[in-house]
Amino acid sequence: MSLRKQLTDALPDYLPANPQEAIKGTELIRLIRLKLDGNYSDASLRYHFSIMSCDPTSPIAKVEKGQGYYRRTAPIPALSTAQELFSQYQGRLDDIQNDQGEVDHAMMRIRKFRAIVNKWCDVNGRFPFAFREPFKADAPIGNLWKFPEMLLVDWESGDGDEEAVPLLKLKSQLGLPPFRLHAARLRILPSHDTYREDFFQTLSASVWAQGGELVYAAPIEDEALAEGIRRLSTSFGIGVTTFGLTAEILDELPRPANILNAHPRETEALMEKLDVTRVAAAKSRPHIDWAALEAVRGDSAEVGTLLEWLSASTEAGRVIPLDDGE
Repeated sequence: MSLRKQLTDALPDYLPANPQEAIKGTELIRLIRLKLDGNYSDASLRYHFSIMSCDPTSPIAKVEKGQGYYRRTAPIPALSTAQELFSQYQGRLDDIQNDQGEVDHAMMRIRKFRAIVNKWCDVNGRFPFAFREPFKADAPIGNLWKFPEMLLVDWESGDGDEEAVPLLKLKSQLGLPPFRLHAARLRILPSHDTYREDFFQTLSASVWAQGGELVYAAPIEDEALAEGIRRLSTSFGIGVTTFGLTAEILDELPRPANILNAHPRETEALMEKLDVTRVAAAKSRPHIDWAALEAVRGDSAEVGTLLEWLSASTEAGRVIPLDDGE
């Protein structure tokens, strides 16, 4: 097995998720040697750390200012990201295909927005479940209409209250879920050209859940656009929320890993940058469409992961931590 493959497999066990707790290269070399087959020099390992940290698909990332390495957050799903870029540039991808810097800049905004939505969920007692596998590069384009980027789970009791356990179990036995599932589509920029596609993809991807939510980073400043969105919401019950994050504010935000691992005071400062506006409220259905959920189960193994997490949390009477990145 090549050194790079060995490092790719072993590094996640030794790299901290928080960039502020980055591990120095010397210490990482000392630890990683225990997992490697072969006698590699320090210089060879440092070279691989450096090269891999520049690769967005590798597990290792280097802090921007200073020394040390940390674990890279999960990559953005390729299919979903491609559509997001297509939407932002209104289909004129030829305008940027030769400008990798502009593409990277747009990708960073997408990653930051996904991270800030995760952090906002944490602050507001919601539990996000990100779908990634259905949006990988070789996935069918139809998955954009079957799966949301994120499932927002609202539990009736997520604090581990022992008195809530019998009620949660009883509701489960009666076929009444002790949680509410809303399928969310995340988009950076609302526009007249794309809002209908954004809206109906959200509607389609939420048919098996109890509701759907379309979440935009940027504010909706055009009243005609806002009115068009509200009319669709009135007809179909999809909720629409904006976070008030202009391109300039997104650019000023910390890197995604710093957002996800922000301490309480840092989180408070991040939340102050948001101007969350509910353009239209979601209409939540009382029941999950289990037949529709079963129909998409074969299209992604992550549906099974979701069901296992929901089942285990219901049985425990508390929300079991779900190890997830941006």
